[in-house]
Amino acid sequence: MKTVFISGNFNVLHPGHQRILRFASELGDKLIVGVNSDKIAGEKAYIREDYRLEGVKNNVYVSEAFLLKDQLENYLIKLKPDIVVKGVEWESQENPENKVLNEYGGRLVFSSGGPVFSSLEILGRSRNYSEILSGKFYFPENYATRHNFSKGDLLAILNKFKNLNVCVIGDLILDEYVACATLGMSQEDPTIVVSPKDRAKFIGGAGIVAMHAANLDAQVTFLSVTGDDEQRKYALKKLNLENLSTHLVIDEKRPTTLKQRFQAEGKTLLRVSSLSQDSIDKKNQKEILECFNNILDDIDLVVFSDFNYGCLPQSLVDEIIAKSKKTGKIMVADSQSSSQIGDIARFKGMHFISSTEREARVSLQNSQDGLVVLAEKLRLKSEAENVFLKLGSQGVLLHIKSNENEQQFLTDRIGALNDSPKDAAGAGDSMLITSGMSFAVGATAWEAACLGSIAAAIQVSRIGNVPLSQDEFKRILN
Repeated sequence: MKTVFISGNFNVLHPGHQRILRFASELGDKLIVGVNSDKIAGEKAYIREDYRLEGVKNNVYVSEAFLLKDQLENYLIKLKPDIVVKGVEWESQENPENKVLNEYGGRLVFSSGGPVFSSLEILGRSRNYSEILSGKFYFPENYATRHNFSKGDLLAILNKFKNLNVCVIGDLILDEYVACATLGMSQEDPTIVVSPKDRAKFIGGAGIVAMHAANLDAQVTFLSVTGDDEQRKYALKKLNLENLSTHLVIDEKRPTTLKQRFQAEGKTLLRVSSLSQDSIDKKNQKEILECFNNILDDIDLVVFSDFNYGCLPQSLVDEIIAKSKKTGKIMVADSQSSSQIGDIARFKGMHFISSTEREARVSLQNSQDGLVVLAEKLRLKSEAENVFLKLGSQGVLLHIKSNENEQQFLTDRIGALNDSPKDAAGAGDSMLITSGMSFAVGATAWEAACLGSIAAAIQVSRIGNVPLSQDEFKRILN
């Protein structure tokens, strides 16, 4: 039986611990965990040793756990595990375990990485709710300190948005929320019966990305495709209210994409989507490209907001990228895929790409590597300068090109900045456009990611896609 050993303080079993425990358990038949006693952990023991030990013992990946009351090397001599696992951050440091392992033929393995979680930061957040705006938002002070910027710097970046000219290209979506009253179970079959009581419709997809930009004071051109139907008329009416320059190509073979969510008592019971996933034809591609060529000289930022519903076939993407590169435009991209399949790496040479972990793994056909390795492989395949890997409630992992050495890439993480989300829909769109606009006015990648994370925190605080505003940012940053 191959035994694997790992040790640590384990104050709070957060997602970072879960990842490394799972990684370690998959290397052998039995995972043994040493939890540092209060004496060994010292001032880093924020929670009593018996509570920390109990938490680890109850973890599904752990076969056996005990308190480490002496130096680790002494336990390794007794246990002689086949493999000792440590976090990837220890790989470039001196590891005293190596001496003992070499003596009996054991092996030291470093996990392939994941988001950096801090138990102290998590505990601190829970103790300082009085400092959180409206009980929901907090500002990542430690992250800002690490990357040498302040709230004032972020406010200055926001103020520059009014000078931006932005082009958003991608799939327009209408999101409709149908609030229902539950009437009970059907007597004919095991089905919940509901009665629609209220409806609310929002511009979504690339449409809300464009609306965010316009509401944050930029001059915006929005290029997309719709059917020739009532939903198109509704979308045009809403978009025109936002002072957007909108060009919606009509494709008579498709409906305007409509996604309906039927909800009762705060839960989504059913989703119904009316859409086409066929790529637009050459005629429609030509029309979009002609519109883009007409504004190319005036724009500062090109945003690809791809939902894989046919608006952005590869030939059109390649032509727009080539023209944008030739004229030195900032380019950013997000390719969202939940029920459909997409490939974020097809947007080559972006200043940054935004992707969920799942989307990255689908693009790379990679289910094994840790997050840091995954982000680097995605960067290489997409030829992007920076990668924002979205982790949902765990925040975002950032893989950023170093300012000092263009061959070096640095990794950091921003946790989710809203502890009471109401609706996760639209968080990625908010991050994409806010971070992209920040890049375009000269922000660093670290500053851009922070503003994007704040935008996502604002967005998830309400139901439905509502355009961001400068005032919402200022409420948090002031």
